[in-house]
Amino acid sequence: MNRLVVVSNRVAVATDTKARAGGLAVALQDALQEHGGVWFGWSGKVGNRTASEPIITQVGNVTYATLDLSRRRYNEYYNGFANRSLWPLFHYRLDLTAFSKQNTSGYLEVNALFAEKLVPLLKANDLIWVHDYHLIPLGEQLQRLGVKRPMGFFLHTPFPALEILTALPGHRSLVEALCAYDVVGFQTENDLRAFLDYVIHEAGGGIMSNHLVHAFGQTLRVEIFPIGIDAEGFIKAGERAARSPKGKKICAHPGDRAWLVGVDRLDYSKGLVERFEAFQRLLETHPSIRGKVTMVQIAPPSRSEVPEYKDIRSNLEGLAGHINGLFGEFDWVPINYLNKSFDRQQLAGFYRASKVGLVTPLRDGMNLVAKEYVACQDPKDPGVLVLSRFAGAARELDAALIVNPFDFDGTAEAMARALKMPLAERKERWEAMMESIQVNTLTVWRDAFLAVLREAPFVV
Repeated sequence: MNRLVVVSNRVAVATDTKARAGGLAVALQDALQEHGGVWFGWSGKVGNRTASEPIITQVGNVTYATLDLSRRRYNEYYNGFANRSLWPLFHYRLDLTAFSKQNTSGYLEVNALFAEKLVPLLKANDLIWVHDYHLIPLGEQLQRLGVKRPMGFFLHTPFPALEILTALPGHRSLVEALCAYDVVGFQTENDLRAFLDYVIHEAGGGIMSNHLVHAFGQTLRVEIFPIGIDAEGFIKAGERAARSPKGKKICAHPGDRAWLVGVDRLDYSKGLVERFEAFQRLLETHPSIRGKVTMVQIAPPSRSEVPEYKDIRSNLEGLAGHINGLFGEFDWVPINYLNKSFDRQQLAGFYRASKVGLVTPLRDGMNLVAKEYVACQDPKDPGVLVLSRFAGAARELDAALIVNPFDFDGTAEAMARALKMPLAERKERWEAMMESIQVNTLTVWRDAFLAVLREAPFVV
């Protein structure tokens, strides 16, 4: 059986309980431990210089190999090209996209370094699975070093439309690097369509049968693999939240007030400013609900060194203060804005206690919070999911109330409808969404991708 080699920007070492809390980390570690393997990537540490060799941690039959980066490489590769060029571009925010030749060089330099340090750890029959936009050029760099093992890549973010992607200087070389992989996986049909559009109209490539694409002299297979969650784990977490002392405290807290909950990393792609504006519109147009509902917005900070993230935090704090000052009473605050992290069990309590789940990104690859919220509900009295049409999850969870987050009036009306929805309709919608969530789990996603990768290389 093939060993699995996982490469990602960050590595979740099995002995690190904080890192292991994420469902994706658990799914990948389970696959690694099943047949043995390697997880390679950045350590998360920044120093005066880049480490000459990776730090090796052996846990059972899994090797964790992490590399420290210098401040310069971190700024150019991670803060620079990855998060000031690719991230906003892939989320359709050209207005926030910054292009720099120096950052582009740093991004390519780190990918070449990762390839160089990974090669000595590889064995003859390894399957290599690379994750996300930070490491698009890695497959091409490994290929240049003579690596001929099957290589797959999964993009967790959206893939932008042709008109957006071509704004990136060097877009052709980036897509050419992506085509060096044997298998490329996308979250949704829209993402795959955008990629194929580029292949045909910009790269002059061709599409063949059996999901094969030929471009830049390479033949690869492209597929849609919508990522899921640990459904049973979140179902149990929701049940525990209703029983545990801490969970009971959270669940009992709303009293006669309904909660609308949002759980998002503090990022401009999540549509938090627009969500606050829509909530303000709800309070303006439905005065009877004032004092009876509270929006609980959990938004832990991220990428705090990137200027755009400082701006979004400042904007949200100001807007929350404005709305609370405009509508609040001495015994009621409309928005409870929590700029910190909570563990999975606490989040399950918030999900379970909330009558409405708000997942309204401006653009998102999938957004697993939508699935987590649904899985944590009480089957006898489930809440309602209000979901952006621009989240990948909207393709599967079409029984949610689907909204356009740029339409404040429409989103406000969906919130009002969710708060008033009869129990029978709530149950019907919840059951339809749960059926999808329990079929398309995180394990199913992982196994489906690896099954296709094992068939590589592909012959036209």
